[in-house]
Amino acid sequence: MSGPAFLTAPFHAELAEGPEGGEAFWVQTSDGVRIRAGVWPVGARGTVLLFPGRTEYVEKYGRAAGDLKARGFATVAIDWRGQGLADRDLADRMMGHVGNFLDYQHDVQAVLALVRGLGVPEPYYLLSHSMGGAIALRALMRGLPVKAASFSAPMWGIAMAAWLRPLAQPMAQLSSLFGQAHRFAPGTNGKSYVAEADFGGNVLTTDPDMWRYMKRQVTERPELALAGPSMGWLHTALSECQAMSVLPAPRTPALTALGTAERVVDPAPVHLRMAGWRDGRLEMFMGAEHEVPMEAPHHRTRFFDLTADLFRRHP
Repeated sequence: MSGPAFLTAPFHAELAEGPEGGEAFWVQTSDGVRIRAGVWPVGARGTVLLFPGRTEYVEKYGRAAGDLKARGFATVAIDWRGQGLADRDLADRMMGHVGNFLDYQHDVQAVLALVRGLGVPEPYYLLSHSMGGAIALRALMRGLPVKAASFSAPMWGIAMAAWLRPLAQPMAQLSSLFGQAHRFAPGTNGKSYVAEADFGGNVLTTDPDMWRYMKRQVTERPELALAGPSMGWLHTALSECQAMSVLPAPRTPALTALGTAERVVDPAPVHLRMAGWRDGRLEMFMGAEHEVPMEAPHHRTRFFDLTADLFRRHP
């Protein structure tokens, strides 16, 4: 798979626990950022472009690649700029930062060029989680060539305390104006949530095995971890959510999964968006936390079955 045009990148297969044959590649974006893509190339029904959430990385989706392979699909996952093993442009590597949310679209185009160059199976489909859902929605609005899209807890709004909501955007904007964009956003710090938090009361999953899976990865390979977002990231993320909220839904057939215990993204914009998505539907997962694809087995099975069914209906 590697070919002369693509440089192989580090890949921790033992932590990913994905299908055999997985490997990773360095990818250069059009604006000069080096990102990483993980490829599990076997899938007769096509290839899923997997857009992870904030703080995430290729290896975290090894098990998901296994779930997709079992249903006939290859998988390509991304380390977005500023996280995983991709380039990070701040001195504090633990701070999640991007200068402009639209910069992530350079990453999308670079990975699209990679999958075409590698010759992974067509057609292409899209699966995204959290922040990846915001990047995915913008990419679809720009004509990303996929047949259908599955969203897990898409970040079309950010959950925050009621008192903070009217202040968040002005605070974030002022931080940029006064040169404070590289400070941590309120309520966050320089420690990895998964590495530091206990399973009890966590906001990501109710499944102890998946929690151990995630914690082992960032404990054994701390270079994969990321902590809180910067004020600059918060400003541009909120601006992007607002900008997309007034645009019509793409024509791409879509499925969105949302846990009833969601505490990371704001559910209201998700319900609103899907109510107006002509060929889209919203599926609620009773009792599930933020990471539906990494939830209890019955939630994961349902999510990947629904996703695969959507993809198979649009070959």
